[in-house]
Amino acid sequence: MSTQRVIVVMGVAGTGKTTVGRLLAAALGVPYAEGDAFHPAANVAKMSAGTPLDDSDRGPWLDAIGEWIRNSGELRGGVIAASALKRAYRDRLRAAAPGVVFVHLTGERGLIEKRMADRRGHFMPTTLLDSQFATLEPLQEDEPGVVVDVSGSFEDVTERALAALRGLRIHEN
Repeated sequence: MSTQRVIVVMGVAGTGKTTVGRLLAAALGVPYAEGDAFHPAANVAKMSAGTPLDDSDRGPWLDAIGEWIRNSGELRGGVIAASALKRAYRDRLRAAAPGVVFVHLTGERGLIEKRMADRRGHFMPTTLLDSQFATLEPLQEDEPGVVVDVSGSFEDVTERALAALRGLRIHEN
């Protein structure tokens, strides 16, 4: 895998996107960006109030992430954590920057819910987990990326992600 690629660590809330994303970026020696930082204040307020985002809320957020990938990430590679729950969202990111590769973090709902409940200082309440799972369209075979189970330590998850990425064959267009 080229270090010029940008990796989007995706999945529902509580899968460890931020932690695994930071660990992946460190292991690869590339910049890391937190997708939540690209949300407009109105999105954060909506989620903090327990209201799920809709596609119109996510549009500007996805465009901002796509711009980071295009302007910052593709020049030197990078890792960004972003839920990217729907195929259309991932397609939008790939339209902005075709070299994107996805790491879909997935796991048992009980584990994810526990991790969400245990974290502190995050605006996403556990009450939105149902809407996250309802919105999720898993990574498809024709999308460039890998699926990684989140059980075990974050270091274990990161090692599995790195191994899966090394085995990934990307077909350039």
